[in-house]
Amino acid sequence: MIYLKLAEFYNEAGSTTKRLEKTRILSDFLKKISEKDKDVLYLMLGDIYPEYDERKIGVSNQIAIKAISKSTGINETKVIHEWKMLGDLGKVAEKLTEKRKQATLHTHLLTTDKVLENLRKLPELEGKGTVGKKLALITELLASASPLEALYLTRTLLADLRIGIKESTVRDSMAEAFFESKKEAKKRVQDAIDKTNDLASVFEIVKTGKLEKLDKLHLEIGKPIKVMLAQKAESIKDGFEKVGKPCAIEYKYDGFRLLIHKDRNKVILFTRRLENVTKQFPEVVNYIKEYVDAGSFILDSEAVGFNKKTKEYKPFQDISQRIRRKYDIEKLQEELPIEINVFDILYYNGKSMLDEPFEKRTAIIKKIIKDHPYKIISSKQIITDDEKKAEKFYRQALKDHQEGVMFKNLKTFYQPGSRVGHMLKLKPEARDLDLVITGGEYGTGKRHGWLSSFILSCRDKKTGKFLEIGKMGTGIKEKATEETTPDISFSELTEKLRPYFLELKGKSIKIKPKIVIAVTYQEIQHSPNYDSGFALRFPRFMALRPDKSPEDASNLDEVKKDFEDQKRNWRYG
Repeated sequence: MIYLKLAEFYNEAGSTTKRLEKTRILSDFLKKISEKDKDVLYLMLGDIYPEYDERKIGVSNQIAIKAISKSTGINETKVIHEWKMLGDLGKVAEKLTEKRKQATLHTHLLTTDKVLENLRKLPELEGKGTVGKKLALITELLASASPLEALYLTRTLLADLRIGIKESTVRDSMAEAFFESKKEAKKRVQDAIDKTNDLASVFEIVKTGKLEKLDKLHLEIGKPIKVMLAQKAESIKDGFEKVGKPCAIEYKYDGFRLLIHKDRNKVILFTRRLENVTKQFPEVVNYIKEYVDAGSFILDSEAVGFNKKTKEYKPFQDISQRIRRKYDIEKLQEELPIEINVFDILYYNGKSMLDEPFEKRTAIIKKIIKDHPYKIISSKQIITDDEKKAEKFYRQALKDHQEGVMFKNLKTFYQPGSRVGHMLKLKPEARDLDLVITGGEYGTGKRHGWLSSFILSCRDKKTGKFLEIGKMGTGIKEKATEETTPDISFSELTEKLRPYFLELKGKSIKIKPKIVIAVTYQEIQHSPNYDSGFALRFPRFMALRPDKSPEDASNLDEVKKDFEDQKRNWRYG
């Protein structure tokens, strides 16, 4: 397929915000794609492989800037200047390609095959000369690109396509393009996507127009799928009302999601972001082989860290480094051990469990897992219709310093990648602080031209200095015309801060500590990244505090007290 046709599709799909219109545009485009061009479906979502594949393009803004400069003959300083003005390197590539100063030799008509060929070489490059080789591959494409192609090539490189096409849009478009029974087709296509996490494989079958062929697709050990996510409950009563009585209530653990695949003696571990982390957690592999009695399975679990000597449990941040670290594994394993808490099973001894009710799935977990505290256990759970028992269980979870509890309907199925109403989380309300804005970063895309994230600081009473404690970008309106809470937009907050701008470096700016705001947060964590020594987890803007001067802002002693009151070290049996 000629890449220009795909670029024109991108442009048309991105020109409307109406979901039904996007679906129609994509449906028409899918009808024109042949089975041999199935990998174009990855490009539609700005990728080059199925989502579960760890190979990503991995191009930085700096390399993109160099490639735009080299392919257009325009110096990097001009490219960076245009980027600051437009807030979108794709738009910069489009604009400068139109003004290309030199005719490039050996240009050729771009095809989607050529684009995929070059882009798929990028993640394979390693060692000396990698940057130069990446630059050559990208420049080759941009040098042959039209302005429109350059726009979307650059956005693809930076994983920022901006056309509003999601997996659900592709699903609906497949159903509309190839089947008369749209409702049934959507369900069957979604089931196939859930089982494979591979749009191209599903498209190849859908193109035949025979829904029954989708039954050939199934879960596979070693291919990660997206986890099911929970909605929020407002109270115990609300939880029961939404999921029904009786229901399962479980601890909500403070760790990270881990999907565990096993087939015979082979164990593979994936995060909720579909990253393979088997090498990072060799002890978990051993736990699975020793304490889970089944030949093949996919388990959904939460990994929680603890102190090996004291058995005191640690906050997520203390063990999060184990996910990324690929060296000194044995040392980290000793310093930061984890316990696996299993709460669901998706596949069991050769059979998918996605369509089985939760009560059956949880019974299997209890059957096959031999609980071994501080190694692997089944999640703490009660099944009840009694609000008093539920309240007692919830209070016990908080006493054990867990995040809260989960409510789960006993009769419902597992829906990968969905935030479902039959599984709810209940946690205490977030806390709040009054903090000062001391820095920010300019946004891109629809937020270009104003700050889109803000550095927050508390005050050190001893020195009078303001110490950074986190970065915030949520709780603020997109547009000043929106009639929603909170009462300020990104542009309005930027203008309030502008008189206090001190120093601009790239897209980041230092700001004189003058504006105080109220911020809610989920918790406080130790952090080496901020000079306060702490970081707010999930900070959110609540309101401006014009009644408070910077000296009235929350101080470091108050932050320390709030941190200690969280009693982050906890144990449970």
